[in-house]
Amino acid sequence: MLLKAIGLDVGDKTIGIAISDDLMYTAQGHKTIERIGIRKDADKVLDLVKEYNCQTIVVGLPLKLDGSDSPQTIKVREFRTMLENKIKSTGLKNIEIVFQDERLTTVMAEKVLIAADVSRKNRKAVIDKQAAILILQSYLDRQAFIKRQQADNEE
Repeated sequence: MLLKAIGLDVGDKTIGIAISDDLMYTAQGHKTIERIGIRKDADKVLDLVKEYNCQTIVVGLPLKLDGSDSPQTIKVREFRTMLENKIKSTGLKNIEIVFQDERLTTVMAEKVLIAADVSRKNRKAVIDKQAAILILQSYLDRQAFIKRQQADNEE
């Protein structure tokens, strides 16, 4: 059975969702979830984890440019804690939650959408999903790099 990763761009109003392909090479945008409350939002994410057989949850961590925490960083850390507690209480096994630095991903996502000539109105609707793609793709690229380094060291 092939396992996947799910990427999250956790904001105050929405959560952008991206899911990897079966080989964990590429991230595809999936959807944007409207935030209701931290418990229900975590339940929705875990429903997707189960549906798509994800082994890894990659949560974008919105650090300040100097690397320190912001008020949003604290909220995202709380969301991760809620996910961890829900995973334990539902009996899901072998699911890893990792943070991925997401500094400037929203800016990069907006540039991608502008380059694709997406209207301002439509950009607002998909920017969180695009940011989730960038977060997950950064994680997948880093994992592929680590595997290549390990393979090179074994030779």
